[in-house]
Parts: sequence; C-alpha cells; structure tokens
Amino acid sequence: MGEAAIIKASNLVKWFGEGEARTVAVKQVSFEASYGEMLYIVGPSGSGKTTLLSIISGILRPNEGSVTVENQDIWRMNDDELADLRLNKIGFVFQDYHLFPRLTTVENVAIPLILKKMEWNGAMKLAREYLDIVGLKDRAELQPVKLSGGEQQRVAIARAIAGKPDILIFDEPTASLDGDTGRKIVEFVKSNILNEKRAIIIVTHDSRIYEYADRIMKMEDGRIVGYETNHFNEK
Repeated sequence: MGEAAIIKASNLVKWFGEGEARTVAVKQVSFEASYGEMLYIVGPSGSGKTTLLSIISGILRPNEGSVTVENQDIWRMNDDELADLRLNKIGFVFQDYHLFPRLTTVENVAIPLILKKMEWNGAMKLAREYLDIVGLKDRAELQPVKLSGGEQQRVAIARAIAGKPDILIFDEPTASLDGDTGRKIVEFVKSNILNEKRAIIIVTHDSRIYEYADRIMKMEDGRIVGYETNHFNEK
C-alpha cells in the first residue's frame, strides 16, 4: 500500500430530509485512501456506502466535514471546478455500467476524451488503445447489447481510465456478474490498472473478491466500524 494519502475525508456528515423526517446516512466519517491502494468499503445495504462514494467523488455535497483530493479541498470548489475534478481526476464505474446503447463500444470509450476537447479521430484512436488494454479491441464496433456482462464491465473500465484519472471508484462491480467473471474483472483491475500513482476504491457486498483488497473498511449505520488488512497483498 502506498504511504501518501490521495484522499482524506474528515468528519463527514450527510443527512436527507428535515425535522422528524431527517435520516442521517453518513455520521462523522473520517478515513484516508493511499496511492497504490485498493480499498474496499463494505457493509449491509443502507449503511451509507454509496452516499459516502458520492461525497468523496464530488457528486453529493456533505452537510458537515471536508474531503481533500491531492491536497485540494473539493467542497470549497465551485461547480465548474468540481466538474473539472470529475472529468480529470476521478473515474467512476457504475454498477449498471451506464453505457450508451446507441453508440458503439469504441464510441462509448471515447466520450471522456471528446469532453476533454480531443478531436474525433484522435479520440477514436486512443479509445481503441484502451479497449485493447481491457482485451476488447475486436469488439470495438459492437453496440453494448451485443456484449456479455463481463465485456460491458470492461468497456466501462476502459471509459473510466481513458481520462487517466488518479482515482478509480467502482460501485458494486461484480453485482451483475457470475462469481468467476467477477473475480477475473477485479483481478484484471488490480494487475493492470492499479499503480503507485493511482488509488482504487470499491464498494461491494461480494465476499468472493475480498482477497484482492489491500484494506477493507467496514461500515454500519453510517459509521466506520472497523478495518481489515489483507496481509497477503501488502507490498
């Protein structure tokens, strides 16, 4: 595990609703994620995991507390700065992939490059290179409906890494996959995507992939209740 922190969250609180209807989803949560680390966030449904992901990725503003990404306090940023952070620093792989069904595989991967104002031909060329990284170069011209669940997951990973983010966040990456495919996806990410300049954070219920984590952070009822370190994976 890397020594320097890429993310620092301090005393995060997030609630929804007001008065008697108020529900506190995240309660005084503080943690760090390091360069070179694959950190899992685990816990039962409703424990605050996805809310916490949304806060640290600049999507959902906390009611209290702070988040720094590479020493920048992201919740002091304006909307344009937050959008730039999400485009350039953070890659998000959603549980349901969020691929555009009318676009080809290569066009889906090219989206963040186009958003960065890269010209079309250059974006498509680079997108094909990222598809090659995830082993899908020969699927470039297919639409998502023609791909298996594991292949769609890999397309989502290629799209997420196309912008060269320092932080990759996965929300339940194996939820729609069989056990063998899920393990292969996570093993691929750890072996080929994680490096000393990047951190990967995974929210999961899937104990079958715990072996790939460097650290496991456990949440219950909106709080961190403990950590486990995978000593086998320590560098």
